[in-house]
Amino acid sequence: MSRRFDAIVIGTGQAGPSLAGRLAGAGMTVAVIERHLVGGTCVNTGCMPTKTLVASAYAAHLARRGADFGVLTGDVRIDMAKVHARSQAISFNARTGTETWLGGMQRCTLIRGHARFETPHTVRVDDEVLEADRIFINVGGRAVIPDLPGVHDVPYFTNSSLLETAILPDHLVVVGGSYIGLEFAQIYRRFGARVTVVQRGNRLVGREDEEVSAAIQSFLEAEGIAVRTAAPCIRLARHPQGVAVGLDCSDGPPEVVGTHVLLAVGRRPNTDDLGLDNAGLATDRSGTIPVNDRLETSVPGIWALGDCNGHGGFTHTAYNDFEIVAANLLDGGDRKVSDRIPCYALFVDPPLGRVGMTEAAARAAGHRVLVGRRPMTRVGRAVEKDETAGLMKIVVDADTNAILGAAILGTGGDEAIHTVLDVMAAGGTAASLARTMHIHPTVAELVPTIAGELKP
Repeated sequence: MSRRFDAIVIGTGQAGPSLAGRLAGAGMTVAVIERHLVGGTCVNTGCMPTKTLVASAYAAHLARRGADFGVLTGDVRIDMAKVHARSQAISFNARTGTETWLGGMQRCTLIRGHARFETPHTVRVDDEVLEADRIFINVGGRAVIPDLPGVHDVPYFTNSSLLETAILPDHLVVVGGSYIGLEFAQIYRRFGARVTVVQRGNRLVGREDEEVSAAIQSFLEAEGIAVRTAAPCIRLARHPQGVAVGLDCSDGPPEVVGTHVLLAVGRRPNTDDLGLDNAGLATDRSGTIPVNDRLETSVPGIWALGDCNGHGGFTHTAYNDFEIVAANLLDGGDRKVSDRIPCYALFVDPPLGRVGMTEAAARAAGHRVLVGRRPMTRVGRAVEKDETAGLMKIVVDADTNAILGAAILGTGGDEAIHTVLDVMAAGGTAASLARTMHIHPTVAELVPTIAGELKP
């Protein structure tokens, strides 16, 4: 059996459903294909459930600190079943909301099943063949299972499987000291687990400047999280108490034994089994589908959006992919991926908000830089909340006064960073930011201050 549509959208992450809505609203017939859970990573195994856990962990942490604020709370206990149920309910509500929206959309058909290309404009889903002149791939990604010795001989969690359980490990060993791993490490430490983070490199979150990495490690260790860096030869083996994680570190014991292990060493696009070769498409070594500045693949009429195109790997970059494609196709626009300013956050507590280039990256690119810094101990809002870990930093080109990037690691940093992002997007300079009046008392009020205190 064969059906023809004006457009086919494969996958229902952050780009797919919104794009289907715009295409259908423009009068096109659209088939949306989903083989697993509507909503993609963010709704089901990413942002929504994890940030729900972050919120529960923060509530536990603040309750334990009640006496610091003159609030006597008594013993704090964790009901993991309720924590888990809350996380799952929020994901379920978001997922069913998207399903209902797609199901009620005129000219849109939601099809359940595994899509595989048969030709550049033909897709098979089980026994049905679908045809369209425009096909949009939005298949998301999954956790990488690293090729570590013994990895297939032991039980382990990924971010997805850990979110499916209400278990509270006695000792969780997190393999991977970057964004996903550190969020889970702090969550489960605040829930009461012992936690060890094992990182192959010499420092945590290696893409950040060293002072940011050091500050993150400092406040995580202050909460009782053990950090083992410089472990280049990680290996796994069964142990009577769970899993032994072997290390090749210059300092510390040669192995750490945990009751449970979380693998958090990166993600890979879900492009392996789409039959891309039948469409004349190939992926690079990381599994991503190469695209141009307008998110078009090498095959006319096929686009790749979200995690599978290698241009961001975040919910907000996927949604921006949708905006770029929709504007160019339907609004006569000429939007490009290269026009957007990179930005993201690390949702440990306190969070890290990042935009543009790090200081190290700016120097490596040949810029003469000026830097403004302020520790959060000198931010009134942080002092009032007694949450003074972290720092604020802005990086500026010494010759043009253009803002190259910024990092705000501290309470409210994930929100305050947008003050810098918006000025950069508007083409403003550090001087214009420094002259801007912000509201007191906030974290963001210090952004103009550090922009006016630049030093070589």
